[in-house]
Amino acid sequence: MIPQDQGAPPSARTLAGRIEHSVLAPEAGQADVESGCALARARGVRSVVVKPVHVALASRLLEGSGVRVVSVIGFPHGNSKPAVKAFEVAAAVRDGADEVDMVVNIGALCEGRWEAVQEEIQSVVAASEGRPVKVILETALLTDAAKVHACGLAATSGASYVKTSTGFGRAGATVADVALLRRTVGSGMGVKASGGIRTLADATAMIGAGADLIGTSQTEAILDEAGPVA
Repeated sequence: MIPQDQGAPPSARTLAGRIEHSVLAPEAGQADVESGCALARARGVRSVVVKPVHVALASRLLEGSGVRVVSVIGFPHGNSKPAVKAFEVAAAVRDGADEVDMVVNIGALCEGRWEAVQEEIQSVVAASEGRPVKVILETALLTDAAKVHACGLAATSGASYVKTSTGFGRAGATVADVALLRRTVGSGMGVKASGGIRTLADATAMIGAGADLIGTSQTEAILDEAGPVA
């Protein structure tokens, strides 16, 4: 995983390499994906995160750029059946997705139905054919105990990252939650902070708390604050 920065904000180049630019608003269409991919190419961000319907378009636009295409799965509420999520992953892979961000069955987590949660994560990991899977926990809806348990389920199911939020729930990422996820998964998994990250100060705080990756739709504003690429 990416080493954590301490103290001063990271350089614009370093920060761009941690950002996953989100194009996930309900009203986002092809033009938004086109502009998001252009921004990602120009600013050197790590990834563009799109809805499944836009994976093929993003893959074409980003071919050869080094910018990764991430598809959300079961977004935004995680209520699809495991087989539907697995089918969605398989389709995204065929369309060119490099990674998938799946929304876990939040209701099952809240009820403590751990076996059901683990089975669905395993099905998504299998369908990803070796591509990294990030498990979105929607931490604002969970107790700390459930967050910790969910991290364990994600780890034992073969996921690569745990992710705080969809950005469309009750609240987004918090420094406390990022720190909790980092303590829980240690160095063996990645942590992605997402939801409500709008400024350089927000991004820097999340990285300082242990986030490897930052999910945001405010990429341009954050990188403008960070200054020119060195």
